[in-house]
Amino acid sequence: MKIVAGLGSIDDYIALAKAGADEVFCGYVPYEWNKKYGTLFPLNRREVLYYNVNIGSLEDMKILKKMEEKYKVKVNITFNYLYYLEEQYEIIAKLISELIDIGFTDFIIADIALILYLEEKNIKCNIHLSGEGAEINSLSIDFFNQFSNINRYIFHRKNSILDMKSCILNNKRKMEYEAFILNEKCHYTGAFCSSFHCDELAHLCKVSYKLGKINEEVKDFNEVDKKIKLYYSEDIEEYKDYDLLGSTGCGLCSLKKLKEAGVTYLKVVGRGNSIDFMERDVKELRTALDILEKISNGNYEEEMKNKLFKNKKCSRNCYY
Repeated sequence: MKIVAGLGSIDDYIALAKAGADEVFCGYVPYEWNKKYGTLFPLNRREVLYYNVNIGSLEDMKILKKMEEKYKVKVNITFNYLYYLEEQYEIIAKLISELIDIGFTDFIIADIALILYLEEKNIKCNIHLSGEGAEINSLSIDFFNQFSNINRYIFHRKNSILDMKSCILNNKRKMEYEAFILNEKCHYTGAFCSSFHCDELAHLCKVSYKLGKINEEVKDFNEVDKKIKLYYSEDIEEYKDYDLLGSTGCGLCSLKKLKEAGVTYLKVVGRGNSIDFMERDVKELRTALDILEKISNGNYEEEMKNKLFKNKKCSRNCYY
């Protein structure tokens, strides 16, 4: 299994490559797009301007391509918003064509209409169907198989390992399969979530929640306001363990099961996260994969925990 890590800035590429990433994925949002559409009509699911989450110029993408040629860690580019305005498809196709012209080949896409548009315009590229595309079972995989330019399925956060195994076993077409492994576990399913991760709004997926019966207290928004204030506070009991490995989502204990299911790529989420944390995550995942590779009859989970979590706290925020 190979490691795919989130890249928020070209400055972080070399660090992730040296940490052990096999691929990185990044967003590309040029100034012209932001000037015309802002964050309310985003190109991808990171609708942020004020810190490094997306790469903002074609010149930077050219530099990134040169680094890719040197370090041999492939770059996949996200255009994975759920849908676009009719006028935007031509613009996006032009952006993708410019990226293809400088050597990029792989794009993460969720919108079926964009996939169709690229096919109709005969724009040759490899498409990784984003987890935002809601590929949830073997029937949906059969539907997406009709698009010849899709070569990888990225399972979304709510797919169980049994879901993935069923999809992979029942798919007669040879494909690559990617699953979430570290960070940003979310209680929403991306394909059905219309919230924004932008500068102006609190991130809905980060506001703590609990399930409960509908009652009179639901009308009281004071508790919601408290949670939002907590989110923006730096000294919070709830977030004090953020520097733990897998603090916001971890699937390391399930590596063996993911491999047996047929998953070939592991996603380390974190575009915009501290590069120190991202380097740590990639290195620790590489260590876990090495343990899995070396153990034939032993207990992978026990060995992994002894190596990565000895004298350390487990986040218990399990993906699977």
